[in-house]
Amino acid sequence: MEKIICGIQQMGIGVPNVQEIWKWYRKFFGVNVRVFEEAAEAPLMTRYTGGTVHSRTATLALSMEGGGGFEIWQFTSRPTEKASFDIQAGDFGLYSCKIKSRNVAKSFDYFKANGANLLGGLHTLPNGNQTFFVKDPNDNIFQIVQGRGFFRNTNHPSGCGGVAGSVIGVSNIDASLKLYQEILGYETIEYDVTDTFSDLAELRAGQGKFRRVLLTHKQERKGPFARLLGPTEIELIQSLDRTDSRKIFENRFWGDWGFIHFCFDIQGMDALQKECEAAGFPFTVDSSDTFDMGEAGGRFSYIEDPDGTWIEFVETHKVPIMKKFGWYINLKNKKPGQYLPNWMLRAMGMNKVKD
Repeated sequence: MEKIICGIQQMGIGVPNVQEIWKWYRKFFGVNVRVFEEAAEAPLMTRYTGGTVHSRTATLALSMEGGGGFEIWQFTSRPTEKASFDIQAGDFGLYSCKIKSRNVAKSFDYFKANGANLLGGLHTLPNGNQTFFVKDPNDNIFQIVQGRGFFRNTNHPSGCGGVAGSVIGVSNIDASLKLYQEILGYETIEYDVTDTFSDLAELRAGQGKFRRVLLTHKQERKGPFARLLGPTEIELIQSLDRTDSRKIFENRFWGDWGFIHFCFDIQGMDALQKECEAAGFPFTVDSSDTFDMGEAGGRFSYIEDPDGTWIEFVETHKVPIMKKFGWYINLKNKKPGQYLPNWMLRAMGMNKVKD
C-alpha cells in the first residue's frame, strides 16, 4: 500500500487536569465531541519517559466544524512538569497550535468579551489574512487563523473549529523542509519572508528578526476522515537574532506540560516507514500492530524532526462512531484513500459533550 497522509488527526497536549482544560477548549474552540477517553499505562513510550512505564489518562476530542482534534493527555503516575524556563518565540518545537476560524475578527471579539488571555490584538499575516494569539489557562499559545475549509456549521459562538496546523520553531528552515514538504506533503510555500513582524512582537522574545515559511498543500487529502480533518498548514519560524534558543521539551518527558506531539492520520505505515528511513527520519517508536486505546485502535509510530520535535503517525484500525449504540467501524479492510460517507462522519457528533 502506498503512503497516504490523510490529514492532521490531533495535537497532543500534556495537561495537569484533563477535564478542567477540556471545558475551556469546549467554550472557546468548540472541540466538544469525545472520540475516546481512556486511562492506561504507556509502555511503548518509555524511550521518552525516562525508561519507566508511566500511567496516564487521555481524551481525544474533535469539533464537527472540522480540523484536527486534541489528544488531551495527563500523567496519573507522576506530576506533569512545566518547562523550567520561559518558552520564547524561536525556541525549538511545537510553539503554537493553529485553530481555524470562520471569521477571525469575530472570534477575537468573542475571546475578548469572554475574558480570554489575548496576546495583543488583531494582526495581518504576510498572506494578508487576519490572526491573533491567545493563551489557554495552562499558558499554551494558540494562533487563530482563517479556516481553509469546514466540515459543517455548528454555530459555535466563537466561530472556531479544530486544529488548522501548527507554528513550529526550528533551528534551520532549509533543513526542516525535507520532512515537512517532501514526507508530510506540504509542498506549497505560501510565503517565505524574513523581517520583524507585528504579530510575533506581541510574544515573548518575538521582537527580533525571524524567517517565516508557511507551508500548505494543493491536493485535497484522501482517506476515511480526510473530509472532517480538512486542509491544514504548517508555519516554520526561525529566529535570526537569538543565540539562546532551546528545545521546548528540553530535560522533560513526552507527556509533560505543553504541546507534546503533532499527529497525522495516515494509511500505508510500512511504505511511510521506508520513506522516513531513507530520508533520515527513522521511526523511534512503533507499535507494529493494532494498539488498543479501549474505544479505538490502530498502529502508531513516532519520528523526530531535525530539532527533535515529536511527530506521530496513526493508521486507524477501529474507531467509535456512536458508542451508546455500540457502533464501531473497522477500517483495516477499507480501500486506501477512500472517504467515509459524510453521514457517518456526522454521526460522530452524537458523542458531543454538553456544558
